[in-house]
Amino acid sequence: MTVQSGAPPAGATVYGCPRQGRRRELKRAVEGYWRGRVDAAGLHRTAAGLRRENWLRLAGAGIDEVPTGDFSYYDHVLDTTVMVGAVPGRHRAAVAADPLDGYFAMARGTQETAPLEMTKWFDTNYHYLVPELGPDTVFTADPGKQAAELREAQALGLTARPVLVGPVTYLLLARPAPDAPPGFRPLALLDALLPVYAEVLAALRAAGASWVQLDEPAFVQDRTPAELAALARAYDHLGGRADRPRLLVASYFERLGEALPVLARAPVEGLALDFAEDCAANLEGLAAIGGLPGKRLVAGVVHGRNVWIDDLGVSLATLSTLRGLAARLDVAASCSLLHVPLDAALERDLDPEVAGWLAFARQKTAEIVTLARGLTHGTGAIAAELAGRRAALAARAGSGHTRDPAVRVRTSAVTGADAHRREPYGKRSAAQRARLRLPLLPTTTIGSFPQTGHLRAVRADLRAGRIDTAAYEEHIRGEIRAAVDFQERAGLDVLVHGEPERSDMVQYFAEQLTGYVATRHGWVQSYGTRYVRPPILSGDVSRPGPMTVRWTSYAQSLTERPVKGMLTGPVTMLAWSFVRDDQPRAETARQVALALRDEVLDLEAAGTPVIQVDEPALRETLPLRANGRAAYLAWATEAFRLATAAAGAGTQIHTHMCYAEFGDVLAAIDDLDADVISLEAARSHMRVAGELAAYGYPRAVGPGVYDIHSPRVPGTAEAAALLREALRAIPAERLWVNPDCGLKTRGWPEAGASLEHLVAAAREIRAQLPERH
Repeated sequence: MTVQSGAPPAGATVYGCPRQGRRRELKRAVEGYWRGRVDAAGLHRTAAGLRRENWLRLAGAGIDEVPTGDFSYYDHVLDTTVMVGAVPGRHRAAVAADPLDGYFAMARGTQETAPLEMTKWFDTNYHYLVPELGPDTVFTADPGKQAAELREAQALGLTARPVLVGPVTYLLLARPAPDAPPGFRPLALLDALLPVYAEVLAALRAAGASWVQLDEPAFVQDRTPAELAALARAYDHLGGRADRPRLLVASYFERLGEALPVLARAPVEGLALDFAEDCAANLEGLAAIGGLPGKRLVAGVVHGRNVWIDDLGVSLATLSTLRGLAARLDVAASCSLLHVPLDAALERDLDPEVAGWLAFARQKTAEIVTLARGLTHGTGAIAAELAGRRAALAARAGSGHTRDPAVRVRTSAVTGADAHRREPYGKRSAAQRARLRLPLLPTTTIGSFPQTGHLRAVRADLRAGRIDTAAYEEHIRGEIRAAVDFQERAGLDVLVHGEPERSDMVQYFAEQLTGYVATRHGWVQSYGTRYVRPPILSGDVSRPGPMTVRWTSYAQSLTERPVKGMLTGPVTMLAWSFVRDDQPRAETARQVALALRDEVLDLEAAGTPVIQVDEPALRETLPLRANGRAAYLAWATEAFRLATAAAGAGTQIHTHMCYAEFGDVLAAIDDLDADVISLEAARSHMRVAGELAAYGYPRAVGPGVYDIHSPRVPGTAEAAALLREALRAIPAERLWVNPDCGLKTRGWPEAGASLEHLVAAAREIRAQLPERH
């Protein structure tokens, strides 16, 4: 590649980076603040230190323009809610009394007030706090956080670009407030919100911002003409202001599509597009509108959500094509690097062959800088990097690590009959009632019980060699005995073993399946202070031996009540891992499903009467555009059925989902053919029960009556009220009673009291129902 004559040098930038710190210092500081061990000043010092470290690291790596405003104590959408003054009425007094405590009350709730609802950020496993807006919402500008963080970066001598959630995406992500009238849509508030954004932009210009990035990822989804018109109106208003910095409107996760010409015509100075997820579509879209003459284009060519090294040659070719389509071209990752771990160099225990294929946030930053240098100075300037990358990619393609002939033979032999239960639901339900003999409104939990500090210490002692396997397993047996004993005393009907042996629901299985590798430091934020270490799916998947039978059977030996076997479903095993990018996901899902099928059969052979196969990610990974959804749902539901269909009629198959827009996938939920499904419903006020009823869902449902992501303990009356609401939509014969999700992140006192109230509520309502004959 030769350098285009007269072209300005290509810059290197990112939209955001991991917040937590190398040792998850932010998590420890925030949780220390909640427990009273860290004061507000100490929390702010830790946060400032982490921001400084991030910016200096980015600048030292060669990033020309660092992002500010992407750092958050809990969630960047919640930060936007504070920035525009959209605090719900029930939290205003707390925010006025102490803004920091009020902020966390919106995120987590208090004993007196419920938190904001939480759901997935587009098709990622990151959760955001959903704004609650109504006709009476009054927006007020509070740019203090954004301006202060900009000044922090400038004080270090850095060129910085504040990053904000754009106004239209903010409204499209919001929900009507509980007291909003029927039919109200938050987008109706756009004209009230735009002057507040204009005020924030003016404050950032006054603080020294040359550019501000406004993220509008909602427009990589299918949007109506009215929503596209709202986008045009928003940027005509903001772009028409004289007292503003230059505006860069960013999209990511998919092609921009119909919104691209709208934004290209808008009076903004730049666009940022994703050329990793759907490169061809965005390239074609830009060519169709004649490019972006006179404007800046930030090209997200390095994939911001996977962990695989970039094909630098392909990315450089894409950048070369783009260079003629804009006045200025800069290089970036496709989205914020929030969605990947910090540094692959920390993973010293990985197979060196696999380690050479990986790029985490720091490695992706280096790739961005390399590509910017190559685009500016030509391929000769990065010849060594290009040659090294070609060799690494060739080694991966030819590695025996990635392919197992036996696995491929087995998957190719799967037939349609393998993915269907032998008996219809009606016959299965009768067989299960006869076997389980459960009361109306049977009570259960989702699976995990609190992971205590003692349990984490025991696990650390095993890793460090301070105790042997026998001592560790005796601790696990003790935890299971305690969990079963508590559930019996509390009066739960279907028990779980509590999962004390599992640090994470995906990682536990990944460590026992071929084809996966696990990291030690690969932490990624899921929500708030909850971080996970997604395993890396790098090769063909099989199950060398049983994974859960021993502990499930041990728990069953302690009680006469049925104990559920607990598995993670194939779609979630993919969604909450970093998945290989060298074959279709449908093929990988089928491999995982067959491994889980073997486990289901072994659990059944051991006498396990109820087996739960969790699929919380089914909705999360739904394609953002409608034209890709049918194909995805076909292979996703087939994978679940392939994992579960071999079970006999008397074995009750459960599944679980949480924190998603279930209304979008009701037909797929039905297509899973699970006997019982449990879903999050407490934070969303039992909305899903009505959606299932309207759809005509025919099987048993457990809509959650206890929000486990808040420390508050719901009383019996509150749980009973939610149950009564559920009974308006779901017949008692098909209604289960359970929490929203697993209890791993909660403490025993709050979890125990909440479950006791849940059981008491079920008994109260049960006593008011006619007996089942």
